[in-house]
Amino acid sequence: MAQNPMFNEAAFERAKKEQNRRPAQDETLQAQGFIPRYQTAATPQVMTLQGTINKTFALLAFCAVGGYIGWVKAAAFSGALWMLILFGAFALAIWTSLKPSVSPVTAPIYAFGEGILLGFVSAMYNAQYQGIVLQAVLVTMLVFFVMLFVYRTGLLRVTQGFVTAVVSATAAIAILYLVSWVIMLFGGKVAYLTSSSPLSIGISVVICVVAALNLMLDFQFISVMTTRPDTPKFMEWYAGFGLLVTLVWLYIEILKLLGKAKRR
Repeated sequence: MAQNPMFNEAAFERAKKEQNRRPAQDETLQAQGFIPRYQTAATPQVMTLQGTINKTFALLAFCAVGGYIGWVKAAAFSGALWMLILFGAFALAIWTSLKPSVSPVTAPIYAFGEGILLGFVSAMYNAQYQGIVLQAVLVTMLVFFVMLFVYRTGLLRVTQGFVTAVVSATAAIAILYLVSWVIMLFGGKVAYLTSSSPLSIGISVVICVVAALNLMLDFQFISVMTTRPDTPKFMEWYAGFGLLVTLVWLYIEILKLLGKAKRR
């Protein structure tokens, strides 16, 4: 099933392979006298829905703490430090997506660093439009719970056709942003993304809708994975990490959309 890049079959297959290698490694270490027998005899813990919810809230808390620091220190931090945090968070995201077993360590660090960046961006927007950050946070929370309600009640079903449409739209948005960044790199203008024109606002609305629909894919995949008896426990952190990525994207897009609306 294709969907959020954080949540795909390849990632979970890598996780299970890493989990399956541990018993053999433990037996070798036990034979060498490094691991007590009772530790290897324990039944491996598996991913649960409640555990995933707990890890997700924990990551949101790390992000909130980082956001507060980024907010109050926005004027004090140098541009070089912001770039370091940005590339550091990106590197952690790539590492976590390629090696899910490290997510119990990397996901909280990523959440904290991403929170600092969000705090900085939010402070910049709030300096221009007082109260816009609170509005963006409330709208993001509202969208999250509405999509969760829609998913849990079955008002919108995550069929293969739905998945294909959302993934295709997400890929198109990624290409749009990539092309726009290249244009800006060479001094061009991308008014269709940055201005407050009807076209720009319309594009932002579409992007927000697609980001919200990605939450449906996240809910579906987590639901499927938590019913499997062989999904490693550390994938709870990985699942929370993937949800955080979607929520951060949704919040940023809502913040940008509200900013465009206030400029009209």
